[in-house]
Amino acid sequence: MRILFIVLLAAVLLLGRVPASTAHFGMVIPSQPIITPDKKSVDLTLSFSHPFENVGMDLTIPAAFYVLSKGQKTDLVGALQHTTVMEHVGWQAHYPVRRPGVYQFVMEPKPYWEPAEDLFIIHYTKLIVPAFGYDVGWDDPVGLPIEIVPLLRPFGNYAGNSFSGRVVAHGAPLANTEVEVEFYNRDAKIQAPSDYHVTQVVKTDSQGVFSFTCPVAGWWGFAALSEADYTMKTTQGEDKPVELGAVLWLYLDELAGR
Repeated sequence: MRILFIVLLAAVLLLGRVPASTAHFGMVIPSQPIITPDKKSVDLTLSFSHPFENVGMDLTIPAAFYVLSKGQKTDLVGALQHTTVMEHVGWQAHYPVRRPGVYQFVMEPKPYWEPAEDLFIIHYTKLIVPAFGYDVGWDDPVGLPIEIVPLLRPFGNYAGNSFSGRVVAHGAPLANTEVEVEFYNRDAKIQAPSDYHVTQVVKTDSQGVFSFTCPVAGWWGFAALSEADYTMKTTQGEDKPVELGAVLWLYLDELAGR
């Protein structure tokens, strides 16, 4: 045991740093964050990855994928087409937008077994897209087992704005809960000064509320994490914990003319 410890310590010293754990994010990214009259449809790309580092993982076809608007729910699983995201399996769907509204797209993945953390991961991922100037319903909860309800309108924002949201589980606020935040570093133009900078972390207050200021333009993902009150069995029949994640994506624009 002592020899193994020495070997591991030597490896860490040789590398020069202790590797930090990397956050997982369910991703639903649209072709454009706002639907305007000149383009009356949106293409949605679904994946499971480490967005800042552009490291993908295979995403099996989701257990559920749908859109909610004005109380109407439309199933979109049948519209999914296989694609490749970050060199791994992802999915795409084309959705025509015919009328004004705020559209909440929701992906529920099948449980993902993460051997490095010895648990299953289920990230309920949400994206909110407005169409044709409509601005009502962006703060309506979807009713997921765990979700982030925005307190700042999640579209039409500038880089430097502070995003606030409330984390709820079955409608009740989750206090003192970690929220991981990552920038979708799609072009790999931003270099993190250290492993700690890859994933930002903030915690909710007693009412489940958190805030985070997004410093640069682009897509930002927020993942509130909680342990489920149930376990799942591995293929070997072992009971393992389940990490539930509430993921929300939003886009921030550059403030032109500064």
